[in-house]
Amino acid sequence: MSEWCVINTLPHQEARAEANLVRQGYRAWLPTFERSRRHARRIDTVRVPLFPGYIFVELDLQDELWAPINGTFGVRRLLCQRERPAIVSKNFIETLRGTIDDEGLVAIPDSELKPGQKVRIVAGPFVDCVGTLLSLTSKKRVEVLLGVLNASISTTVSRRLVAPAA
Repeated sequence: MSEWCVINTLPHQEARAEANLVRQGYRAWLPTFERSRRHARRIDTVRVPLFPGYIFVELDLQDELWAPINGTFGVRRLLCQRERPAIVSKNFIETLRGTIDDEGLVAIPDSELKPGQKVRIVAGPFVDCVGTLLSLTSKKRVEVLLGVLNASISTTVSRRLVAPAA
């Protein structure tokens, strides 16, 4: 019976650890989302880990050797409780996997967004702008009212580019 466990990776080595684990035959999973970053007057959109420093691996703890994971490039250690790998709730993993969109990115479910709610743009040219959600126009698009340069503008953006504002 397979269980999901957590691996602590070396800093900024999540993708490397996942690739090396998959190469060894393990079922590793690195949940990611897109984030925009500004550097030298440019805006780049990059994939970043949802949980920096951690990835998930599915193991059959009865039949599968898990000790070699700790020697994998990019891996710091497999998180354990006493002498056995710590197990993550299947409900947590199923819920997280349910938020994955067509491009393999984690997206906030539509049920968490409601018209009139304050939202923050997480990627693209309006990154970090806070606005008001006007409507959910389709499954993949939302309409947002933004305050830019002392004016209010309405824009339609991809659903995955917005998150509830804190």
